[in-house]
Amino acid sequence: MRTELTNTAEQFTFISSQATEQHVTSYTGDFICRYAYGRAMDTLIQGENGQDFVGVHIQGNVCNFVLCDGVSMSYQGDFAARYLGNTLLDWLKRTSDWSSAGFGSYMKQITSEATEQLQQLTPSGDVSPLLREVLEDKQRLGSQTMYICGRIELPTRKKQGRIWMAWQGDSRLRYWKDETEISQYFRGTMLTKERWSTRSGPVGGLPHVYQSRLEYGEPMRLQLYTDGLDDLDPMRQWLPDEQIQLLLNAPHTGGLCDDAAFLELKW
Repeated sequence: MRTELTNTAEQFTFISSQATEQHVTSYTGDFICRYAYGRAMDTLIQGENGQDFVGVHIQGNVCNFVLCDGVSMSYQGDFAARYLGNTLLDWLKRTSDWSSAGFGSYMKQITSEATEQLQQLTPSGDVSPLLREVLEDKQRLGSQTMYICGRIELPTRKKQGRIWMAWQGDSRLRYWKDETEISQYFRGTMLTKERWSTRSGPVGGLPHVYQSRLEYGEPMRLQLYTDGLDDLDPMRQWLPDEQIQLLLNAPHTGGLCDDAAFLELKW
């Protein structure tokens, strides 16, 4: 999968490549956006795809975003993260139904196409009976991923803005309002047992949906990252690019122990 970068006065898009590292990079427009991607050292050495995904699309004062953490113990977790990430970015651009029920229904609806695409990746040549049995067992559960997605519509002097987000899993969702972190409202809902499956849709519960108005002139910061960057968990203050890149390089462990995707938005 290729990395796509479009940067004009009106539009910006970044879609991570699961086969390539992305150093911490910034875009400044109506939003200030920082993003990065790194593979675990073992994955990098073996030349395999990372199992995380991050994508963002900014069009003027509207931002759509998604972050996925593929479940490594599922069947081809990199596929679930990539498929769901791209599919949700498209859905965020065109949907008019922002209800919890509507989103949950959509997450179930897309499993048929996902399963069909996943089957095309299944080895069709000669494999040992034991390997075939293992693959079939994993396929029954499908390819799985955790995710966070959302849409931000900036406020103006005459009109309130809005933030809408949905998630399942234990990726980090951190939110600051005028320099005060308010992430405690989400922490109880970030659960490892919850994820999305190409086979059955939402697993471990229904998607969590959050929606709130945004007031003009009120500084906000939203930070999302997968568990490969859990060194960020105790950090409350804003960190410069070089410090986040140091965590991605992970020199203290000889490289990342797990894949890492990072996205931060300020407005």
